[in-house]
Formats: sequence, C-alpha cells, structure tokens
Amino acid sequence: MPDLHKRLMNALSQPGSASSDFDLNQDVQIPDCKLTPAAVLVAVRAKTESVILTKRSARLKHHPGQIAFPGGKQDPVDQTIADAALREAEEEIGLPREMVNVVGTLPAHQTVTAYQVTPVLAVVRGNFDPIAELGEVSEVFEVPLAHVIDPAMFSVESRHWQGRKRYYYTVPHGPYYIWGATARILRALAERMS
Repeated sequence: MPDLHKRLMNALSQPGSASSDFDLNQDVQIPDCKLTPAAVLVAVRAKTESVILTKRSARLKHHPGQIAFPGGKQDPVDQTIADAALREAEEEIGLPREMVNVVGTLPAHQTVTAYQVTPVLAVVRGNFDPIAELGEVSEVFEVPLAHVIDPAMFSVESRHWQGRKRYYYTVPHGPYYIWGATARILRALAERMS
C-alpha cells in the first residue's frame, strides 16, 4: 500500500486540465448559478489496485442506471467535503470509514445539474465486502486502476441533449459504460498519473 499511496499523492501534485461537464463543449455557456457542494469517493482498493464504482438504481430520478462513484451532496453534519464522501460511501456501499485512508482531493468538477463535485481520492485497506443500498445503488463493482489511468482507454463520444450535440468522455470496461462526470473525473486522474 505505501507505494500505491505514494503514487496517488504524487498524482495530486501534478498539473492537469480543468474538469467540468462543459470542458468538451466550448459553445455551451456555463450557467451563472449557485453551485451545491458535493463529493465523490474515488476509492482504490490497496490489495487489488482497483477502483470501486456503483451502478445507480434504475428507480432514481436523476441519472438512473448510470455508473458513478459513491457520493452525494455535502450535508450540515459533514465538517469537511471528505466527510461527505466518506458518509455517502458508508451509506451507499457499506464502506466503513475506518478502512479508508484519504489521500487528498482533485479539483472540483462542475456538473450541468449545478453541483460542484469534489473528488476525494482514497485508499481502502483490508477486506471489504460491499453492501449496496438498493434504494440508490443496484450494483457495486470494481475496475482496474491501470485501466482508468491509461489515457488511451478514453474516447470522446457525443449525443444530442437539450437540442444540441454534447461531447463527453467515456472509458468503458467490460459490460460497464462509464461516461459523463465519472469518466471526466477519472480522465483528470489519468492525466495526473500518466
């Protein structure tokens, strides 16, 4: 684990490009609105060097069925943005915070839904069996860190959204189509680790 922790710490000290839902779409005006603070936990298992991801429940109103990191908005009970990420990971996938070693944060990512999402990079120690909170998460799975930090694994795709063509990063793995904010955050990490 020390080597993994050191590599992740080093990545956080490297320069990288901005991260937002808008950075591949220069023609889109970024809305001038108050952003809601939120956090996601970019959790890397020390034993397997894999990133823990979730498939959101199909019953959710926002982003149903999409691939995401555990996370959510910062609540008043959260003293720091890292506390928000840890609390959400415990609620969504049953990850005990005492198993998590927070390494640091990547720059915040602005979403089209007016959230300012801070990715909290962390190492998970020991054995952990995820328990999906079925109201929010339909599946918990892992992707090799080596896959999502290789810039060659990413591509840019597009689809029509709100009457215009929107571009976004993807980094598919097996049956999982990882795209949007999750792929963009992983791309930001890949840029710093490559």
